[in-house]
Amino acid sequence: MIKKILLICLLIVSMSSPVFAVDGKALLEQVDRNLSPESYESYRKLINIEPSGAKKEFTLFTVKKGVDKVASLFIAPASEKGRSTLRLGDNMWLNIPNVGKPIRITSLQSVVGGVFNNADIMQLDYAVEYDVEKIEEGAEYLLYLKAKTKSVAYDRLKIWVNKDKKLPTRIECLTEANMLIKTLYFKDTKDFGGGIVRPAVIETDSPLYKGYKSVIIMAGVKKRTFKDEVFTLTFLPNLESLR
Repeated sequence: MIKKILLICLLIVSMSSPVFAVDGKALLEQVDRNLSPESYESYRKLINIEPSGAKKEFTLFTVKKGVDKVASLFIAPASEKGRSTLRLGDNMWLNIPNVGKPIRITSLQSVVGGVFNNADIMQLDYAVEYDVEKIEEGAEYLLYLKAKTKSVAYDRLKIWVNKDKKLPTRIECLTEANMLIKTLYFKDTKDFGGGIVRPAVIETDSPLYKGYKSVIIMAGVKKRTFKDEVFTLTFLPNLESLR
């Protein structure tokens, strides 16, 4: 009789428990790798759209190494050509040709204006800056993230992840009090070759900038290795030599 009761209890527990729990950290790291290789180059067009419909476009050549090194070079428009940015962890700089040494910039500023800030433009791996607090599972995974430090641009993120492709479809960027700052929409998944299949378009809007929208269009994403010296203030004026 006792054996029978134990078996019934075990059956009830097994029916009420999930067969497996999704490893949030591993899933977030997989999302990071699917979005970009650990070391790569890319070309991006960034478009700022005003409520009037007026547009301003920028073209950037970007290189990344590891989890905390990102550098970008402005190729267009002519007024911005030659400007470059560098991010090493939480530290960011802007180099303007013929204007002395690079100047410090912050994650919440924007070197291009519009809705994207510097942290969006020089994005590090999400798993580097955030911990997964919880996961909800429905048609997609919904990851709730909390910033590891106060230096991160957003205190919290909510990321909707496609179950099959393990790619984000939408990200809400929030304050500590869960106030919405902006939403990122990931669209038009493309095969860039070399095993890189990711959204080619990222759009963003914000309740803080009503009527404004910014768009990033990715092109030429490919794996490439770089020496550490590429990600130094000394090399920043020479990014053009990598193209």
